[in-house]
Amino acid sequence: MLNIPLMSNNITEDDKRVLADFILHSDRFTNGPKVREFEKAWSEWLGVKYSLFVNSGSSANFITMAAVREMKGAGEVILSPIGWSSDVAAAMTAGFTPVFADVDLDTFAMNEDAVIGSITDRTKAVLLTHVLGHDGMSDRVRAVCRDRGIVLVEDVCESHGALHGGAKCGSIGDVSNFSFYYAHHMSTIEGGMICTNDADMYRTFRMFRSHGLLRECDDKAYAEQVTTEYPELHPEFIFMLPGYNMRSTELNAVIGLNQLKRLDSNIEKRQANYRIFLSQLDPELYFTDFREEGSSNYAFIVLLREAHTGLFPKLVEALRKENVEFRRGTAGGGDLVRQPFVRKAYPEIRPELLPHAEYIHKYGLYTGNYPDLREEQILALCELLNGIKE
Repeated sequence: MLNIPLMSNNITEDDKRVLADFILHSDRFTNGPKVREFEKAWSEWLGVKYSLFVNSGSSANFITMAAVREMKGAGEVILSPIGWSSDVAAAMTAGFTPVFADVDLDTFAMNEDAVIGSITDRTKAVLLTHVLGHDGMSDRVRAVCRDRGIVLVEDVCESHGALHGGAKCGSIGDVSNFSFYYAHHMSTIEGGMICTNDADMYRTFRMFRSHGLLRECDDKAYAEQVTTEYPELHPEFIFMLPGYNMRSTELNAVIGLNQLKRLDSNIEKRQANYRIFLSQLDPELYFTDFREEGSSNYAFIVLLREAHTGLFPKLVEALRKENVEFRRGTAGGGDLVRQPFVRKAYPEIRPELLPHAEYIHKYGLYTGNYPDLREEQILALCELLNGIKE
């Protein structure tokens, strides 16, 4: 039996020792100096001016969409049917109408013609998801967004270290969101990051993270202006925005700082695993034409080359029999348009108009890739996959 889990334990003994030492010698555990140190280190690694540590990637999505609504007003957000539910939920919660654009099979990211063709005068943002470690950036989409004043948001939650034209994904759009969930490229157990080069957006993000409080704003001139405008309010308690508490903790930041030291080397190991996997997988049975340039692989994608309805159940059965953990569709379970919360709110959206997303939903899955996955495990997995017949 292969016994391959989706993810091995990426909280190491060294992480635990560093955290234990911090707990024993620190007297502050809520959001404080270690959070700011982690934010600065992450900004330097990514190549952006500002980073804001929050309690999850989903909270990063939520705050980003709320800030776009605050700054741009109501309208539409173009996003991918292949991603995570919080992308769609964040847009909906902020009061936007989601518009779905179909994806390309070689990256699982939104097709640039589909995105550009969906842009209208009501489009306020394009939420571009870099799926499972692939570079999903489009220079054409970026240029159109810039020319039309549309906010380009990068969801990089599964793709830490992916590159586009030599720049790290997450440093290219107007704002980007990362997740440090347990199974991702690096972990803070729970946590996420919002990144931008825009000072006004950063100011808004900071307030949304902490109940909408003006005192969280680091723009002193703006804070003084608002305080003067509302003399009847106590300066420590001026709530500028309808925010919540989405802060993370010093403990999460300590783990993040320690994990960041080995992120680049872990990405290299993931990529080496990915190359072995693709080289051994039967290209007549499975889709292997993925765009590898700039990839920072998160998981091994298993997508049938042809729509064999009888083969996919055998594939699922074989993996379960060998105790190989997998996720059907993608990390988000396939075509998000089919999810109940989307169908209830927008019954007019038809899944069949997104043929590639539908194909991934019906004939795709992924298995785990992580730094300590052994070559012999990858070879055995490929042998199992290649031996499945209809």
